[in-house]
Amino acid sequence: MSYKNALHRIVIALGGNALGKTPKEQEEKVAIASKALVNLIAQGNEIIICHGNGPQVGMINLAFEEASKENDKIVPFELPECTAMSQGYIGYHLQKGIKKELLNQGMPWHVATVITQIGVDKEDEAFKNPTKPIGSYYTKEEAEKLMAENEGLVIKDDAGRGYRRMVPSPKPKVIVEKDSIVNMLDNEFIVIACGGGGVPVVEDENGDYVGVPAVIDKDFASAKLAEVVDADFLFILTAVDRVSINWGKPNQEDLDSISVEEAEKYCAEGHFAPGSMLPKVQAAIDFVKSGEGRRAVIASLEKAPLVIKGESGTIIHN
Repeated sequence: MSYKNALHRIVIALGGNALGKTPKEQEEKVAIASKALVNLIAQGNEIIICHGNGPQVGMINLAFEEASKENDKIVPFELPECTAMSQGYIGYHLQKGIKKELLNQGMPWHVATVITQIGVDKEDEAFKNPTKPIGSYYTKEEAEKLMAENEGLVIKDDAGRGYRRMVPSPKPKVIVEKDSIVNMLDNEFIVIACGGGGVPVVEDENGDYVGVPAVIDKDFASAKLAEVVDADFLFILTAVDRVSINWGKPNQEDLDSISVEEAEKYCAEGHFAPGSMLPKVQAAIDFVKSGEGRRAVIASLEKAPLVIKGESGTIIHN
């Protein structure tokens, strides 16, 4: 079957559970993820892959920052460059893992990573209120010490899981490399794009793109990408099989299928944790509302191939 005649075009937002904190760990996890991703292709679907980079971009940024203190030949790198680096090395691991699985299953498709810039509004309110967690987890005491030693550094509690550095997270407006991505899709490429939410850029007075120190949420970036490539589905793959309301309580309810209106109601009622499930549901809502017949799914990576059969995941629809 030709990739051009795919059953569905699916943009996949790959959660951090599919990636690792070290290159070795990441290659091992990507090998597992690749089986599920290629199984979606085996069903006759066309896939575009986005991925997170929260721990990785933070580690890259910190490594250069700390190394520059010890060696004057090493300079600190700003977040746009760190995001581009994370896109490159995570994309490299995904390319290898997916290509290996494609060969194992006798599939002819190509795989490539596009280092992706995403235009944001320089007046976005997010620049005044850093909320996106990146990098390692700290205790409260460690966080207070780091903030005291580094002026302008913001570290806050991340959904009760520990303290992490917070940076601005503006909403994506324009996928700069859209034409390149679509051209590759039309020529039987599995494209890895918008990694880590893409490199956030704004236009200067000359109309040139300039990187800004921020991190775009990968789920919102994936929703924007799915919109501009006219995808049928947005898959947000995470560590849980379905979205739940009243999570962790005796009356917890797993959701199979909900409308946009129901999803918006549950968000307003506070069922989903900020920085965790809430942006996933909000990104799903954005995509579904962007066009007729579009659907979003929040599901576990391992069971992603079961989603098309209606056997797993939470489907959000109009």
